[in-house]
Amino acid sequence: MAETREEWIKKRAYTLWEEEGYPTGRESIHWEQARHERDALDGSAASSNGKEAKPKTKRTATGGKTNGVVTPAPKRTASRKTAS
Repeated sequence: MAETREEWIKKRAYTLWEEEGYPTGRESIHWEQARHERDALDGSAASSNGKEAKPKTKRTATGGKTNGVVTPAPKRTASRKTAS
């Protein structure tokens, strides 16, 4: 039997709560995050238990993949004009 959207969101929100160490007072945050993840997954294969959420990858303007590597921006040095 297929799982409903609400059931998936409920399971995902529970998983998020577990992953954060069972905090109190964050139910609505977990629910909203799970709902947003489900919206992102519409049209793709979501896990049946809500433990794995694989959002669609977003393409960059260049189309290149970085494999999760973030390169820092080059350091800017202050340029000083010398009095001549």
